[in-house]
Amino acid sequence: MPTLYHCLSARSFRPLWTLEELGLPYTLHVLPFPPRVLAREYLQINPLGTVPAFFDGPLGMTESVAICQYLVARYGPTPLAVSPEEPDYGRYLNWLHFGEATLTFPQTLVLRYERLEPPARRNPQVASDYRRWFLARLRGVEAVAGTGGLCAGRFTIADIAVGYALLLAQYLGLSADFPPAVQAYWAGLTQRPGFARAVAAELAAATAQGVDTDIAKTFLPREA
Repeated sequence: MPTLYHCLSARSFRPLWTLEELGLPYTLHVLPFPPRVLAREYLQINPLGTVPAFFDGPLGMTESVAICQYLVARYGPTPLAVSPEEPDYGRYLNWLHFGEATLTFPQTLVLRYERLEPPARRNPQVASDYRRWFLARLRGVEAVAGTGGLCAGRFTIADIAVGYALLLAQYLGLSADFPPAVQAYWAGLTQRPGFARAVAAELAAATAQGVDTDIAKTFLPREA
């Protein structure tokens, strides 16, 4: 059975959401954030101290988008994947990487210099610059939002890769500045049963494992 080590609403939410969309059984371990500080024993499982850490038999992986890609290839066929024979295969790969490299990375700088660093080391200018940088890159999402998915005319793990970046943006207070088309796209993602199951699964596991759930509640669909 696949095993996922996860922090509430961290990048590891991508493989958690993928597991729920696939309907696969899995074991979920929820850790306090950051685990390298608050769960030092985790370093024996993943020396990087980062999440996700994912195991499937002897296989271990630590990159969230790569885990999603592995899951749909290993446990498919599934419409969550786009095959090389499909015209949108290249767009699919591009969106997978865009969600992490272009949309998530700048937000980690906002998070660090606005919230995680000690007050004396926080840098409002850096946080502000990367907020603007992120919002400008949403033009790519805005151009295709409302077409049934970012590629291939359907929901795929490319939408999960980008959707997590939008989830993080909600936590950082950036979602109020989403263009209307991106607002509608994000709202549609949160309505998916797989998304709702993933949120419920992390909250249930965190509660059972004694991890505070306040951060994850930020990402509940607005009507919940």
